[in-house]
Amino acid sequence: MRVVKFLVILLVLGAALLAGGHQYWQSRLAAPIAVEEPTLYEVPRGAGYQRVVSELAAREIIADEWAFRLLTRLEPESVPRLRVGEYLLEPGMSGRELIDLLGSDRVVTYPLTIPEGWTFRQLRQALAEAPKLAQETAELGDDEIMALMGREGEHPEGWFFPDTYRYHKGLSDLEILRQAHRRMETILEEVWAERVDGLTIDSPYEALIMASLIERETGAPEERREIAGVFKRRMERGMRLQTDPTVIYGMGERYDGRITRADLREATPYNTYVIDGMPPTPIAMPGRASLEAAVDPLPGETLYFVSRGDGTHHFSRTLREHNNAVNRYIRNR
Repeated sequence: MRVVKFLVILLVLGAALLAGGHQYWQSRLAAPIAVEEPTLYEVPRGAGYQRVVSELAAREIIADEWAFRLLTRLEPESVPRLRVGEYLLEPGMSGRELIDLLGSDRVVTYPLTIPEGWTFRQLRQALAEAPKLAQETAELGDDEIMALMGREGEHPEGWFFPDTYRYHKGLSDLEILRQAHRRMETILEEVWAERVDGLTIDSPYEALIMASLIERETGAPEERREIAGVFKRRMERGMRLQTDPTVIYGMGERYDGRITRADLREATPYNTYVIDGMPPTPIAMPGRASLEAAVDPLPGETLYFVSRGDGTHHFSRTLREHNNAVNRYIRNR
């Protein structure tokens, strides 16, 4: 009988010790991590749970390494698969919350903004300068990049949608390009499906070219469709488009902010003062509004426009009216 009582006492004591030990272990997992201000922590590629726990302990972010190692034995289902990237550790966060964070998709991200009207050369420069963005295309030519986009032999200009893209450390510039390219393909397809009848452009790619001219000509939203209408009517009448941004694009890096009479006469594939119709490729990356304008020009009678110098344009129906506007807004200025 005494033996039975002794065993019962041992079992009770053992259970109490186990319960107390478990409670203490849980308290160590729930203890706040040792950061006094928001701190970046990176889970490197290839790092497993045990390595990360050791590193957190070495940096004194967590105090009880044993408690986190024991987690894999006692509660393996609560150990997340860690995700590569940077995470923001907050003061007051518990050890459990930290481990959950490192297995979540709440990585720190950075914005990369591609403005409407930028060229592909400007886009590549921005990618090269983006902090913490892995560089996979730095040594690739434009043609090699387009081959990776599935458009081998095509010119890259215009094929990447301008927007703000977010990336985390370790993501590559190639992935940003793929995202921007897929978006442009999708949006161009959507816009082309909504085109009006009677256009002077015959394909989505021609719409992309036209949209790039509109994008470079104006930043005023209310003018885009009217400029598209001017271009449409000029093409219908066999008139050259005579748009300065195409001259600038054809000049390339020679452009220093000025266009001379000689530049207007220079025979380049892009100089719409010399060539008939549109240039062979887009001259910039158009946004959705310019794409929509390209396939839905504003009806009217205007055939000319000139910059007022404030971001808007004066539109004219006749050459005489246009010349008067040029005298007023350009020559006098």
